Parts: sequence; structure tokens; C-alpha cells
Amino acid sequence: MTAEFKQLIKNLLFIDIETVAAQATLDAVPERMRYQWKRKAAHLRSDESQTDADLYFRRAGIYAEFGRVIVIGLGFLHLDDSQQLCLRVRTMGSADEEALLREFANLIETKYRPELLTLCAHNGREFDYPYLCRRMLVNGIPLPKALQLSDRKPWQVNHLDTLELWKFGDKKNYTSLELLAAIFDIPSSKNDLSGDKVNGVFHLENDLARIQEYCIEDVVVLAQLFLRYQGKALIAEEQIDRP
Repeated sequence: MTAEFKQLIKNLLFIDIETVAAQATLDAVPERMRYQWKRKAAHLRSDESQTDADLYFRRAGIYAEFGRVIVIGLGFLHLDDSQQLCLRVRTMGSADEEALLREFANLIETKYRPELLTLCAHNGREFDYPYLCRRMLVNGIPLPKALQLSDRKPWQVNHLDTLELWKFGDKKNYTSLELLAAIFDIPSSKNDLSGDKVNGVFHLENDLARIQEYCIEDVVVLAQLFLRYQGKALIAEEQIDRP
């Protein structure tokens, strides 16, 4: 293991966020925002049988303007006493988005030097990073230095995106984390839950813990995929530390 790789993992933080619609139903959305959703829904509707309320429940969580963050998954690579590579995974989860985002901002501000921290997410540049930034602004939370991205050139941002790394410059296609896991023979994270079910599990079943467990497994897959990109072996199950 090279010194360069050891330095990278020292400041590398894998993240994955789970998001839901801001309210359980469209009727619960404030009137002004409900009007804005109806305007957006007009562009999302693929057939006339889809109501604004149905689309809100299914898709609002994807958009930072209409959704909120409920879980942030975190993964940390480290070496044990025998210099074996290990992975520690944890989640932050809360129905109180502001408290959750403040906790995350405090973590990356106090535990890492912003010029050294490298975040890694799948489709992070299109989803996780901007979503976190937008929701922090909505909640009146100052952006941590590591997430102050708007005035920086792409080459000035050292965060990683496993989707972008797989594209090799190809801008046409989206490749899911699940497909890449299958290609690289990484155990799936989709045994109990999938992303399209998260909104229902949160708003209808009130089961945040189940979503956190699902998010943890996504972070494990993300970290394993990153290691395969580096030409390294997968981390053995006994070397993965879950809650």
C-alpha cells in the first residue's frame, strides 16, 4: 500500500444521503410551495392518470426545493494494528433536518481540514453534494468550507464521484451503484429496501431506523466500489465495522 493511498484514505469520507418529500402529502405543503409543485409536476407527468399528489409522494424527495434530508451515511477507511484495511460505517439520522445538517456540518468542520477532506459519493456531483448545500442554505446553516463549491472550478474541488469516475469522460449515460456492484461482484445493498421505497417507509411507516440500515449498506457498497477502482481487493466482512 503506497504512502499516497494511505494519505488519501486518511482524509477520505464516503457519504450517501437519503431524502424524502418535505411533507407526507401534497395537502400538507404550504399553499405557495404547493403551487410551485403543481407547476413542476406538469413537466414530470408522463400520462394524465398521474395526479399532482401522486407525483409529489413519489418524486418530491429527489428535489432539494421540495424534499429534505433524513439520513446521512458515513464511511471511513482505516488500517488496523496489522495494517489490514478496514471500513467503519455509521449514519446520522433525524426527522429534524436542521439538527441533522448542523451535526454533519460540525463533523466535517471539526474532524477534517477543508483543504484535505475528500468526500466520495455515487452521483455526488449531481445529487448528494448540491442537495446538502441547498438544504443547508434553506435551513440557515453556513456552508462548511469543504462544501463551498459554487465559486470554484471543477479542478479545484477534490471531492470524488464514483459515477463520474466510471464515465471516463462519457457524459451520456447514468450507471447505478447497483449495476456497478453487480459488475464488480460486490454484495448488493438492496435486499430489504430500495431508494424508491424510502419515502413511504419514512412517511407511512415512521421507520427511520430501517432507512438508516439501508443507507449503511449503500455506503459499504460505495466504499467497496472505490477500492475496486483502485485495483484493490474487497474488504472482508469481518473487517467492516457497523453499528
